[in-house]
Amino acid sequence: MQRSLALERLGHVVSWVDPYDWVSPWMGHWLFHAGGFGIGLKINRPIFKAVEASRPDLIWVDQGDYLDARLISRLRTLSVPIVNYTVDDPFGGRDGRRFNNYLRALPFYDLLAVVREENVAEAYARGARNVMRIWRSADEVAHRPRALTDEDFRKWGSEVCFIGTWFPERGPFMAELIRAGLPLSIWGGRWQKAPEWPIIAPHWRGPGQDDPEIYARIIQCAKISLGLLSKGNRDRHTTRSLEIPAIGGLLCAERTDEHCEAFKEGVEAVYWKDAQECVEQCRRLLSDENRIETLKAQGHERYVRSNYNNESVVDSILKAAFHLDGDKREPAGAPRIKAEAR
Repeated sequence: MQRSLALERLGHVVSWVDPYDWVSPWMGHWLFHAGGFGIGLKINRPIFKAVEASRPDLIWVDQGDYLDARLISRLRTLSVPIVNYTVDDPFGGRDGRRFNNYLRALPFYDLLAVVREENVAEAYARGARNVMRIWRSADEVAHRPRALTDEDFRKWGSEVCFIGTWFPERGPFMAELIRAGLPLSIWGGRWQKAPEWPIIAPHWRGPGQDDPEIYARIIQCAKISLGLLSKGNRDRHTTRSLEIPAIGGLLCAERTDEHCEAFKEGVEAVYWKDAQECVEQCRRLLSDENRIETLKAQGHERYVRSNYNNESVVDSILKAAFHLDGDKREPAGAPRIKAEAR
């Protein structure tokens, strides 16, 4: 949704086709465990008809885990560029069979936009036509700083916060922070599955927030916001790595080459290699609120200066898609973009 709205802000007319109009939410379970086998019989025909009726100048598929090779091949008959953008790792194996359709359809896209350097070679090895590596991005509107009230700080304030889903490696990490006495607040789903839940439960403040207003306030009201990676997704930075500074929060994240490239260590963000160093960094910061405010301001300034935003990223993808070869010239006027909702 946020990428779609960014396209609209750039002046494009965006039409939506959502596979969930024809499938039930439980199909996500089927996708993970069975690769969505047979789903094309349900969604290919209505999706093609909807896309064809919109007379698009470009087709933008976001993720595309439901869309099979037969559908993407048929969409090519519309003779417009077909772009796929995914922030997940279709080649890494964390998500079971979820990306089976994506991997089979991959050769039929004109352009793939991926966020991991290793995904570039992996995509070409599976027959991709063109691949571009991009950085993740925050949204100019959804992740703007808010004017906060005293009530916001009473409701959402925290010393050290983390917003994110439970993964097996995250439970021991959080438990170690808690045992060390760090004043931690956690928002996110599936934490009740953690073996460490008895330790974590007093620090859990609710599910992850899809509402951008609440999400932004949680980060902005926190003194420190942790940035954890998904090891199974081979992350070296995440969308949240950029959203936190965009909102005006202080990013305290695992030290990686991409984090250090995005924000200067000790100046625009703070990094750590393990739970022990994370505790030490947070304790130093909590004893110096002036430094917290300075880091927040400098991190936000770097976000703005470096254009880590949706409009810049989606615009770069469009420009690449319309200049792949001499047969795909950018049309006069604003392209009409067909987006698959996720």
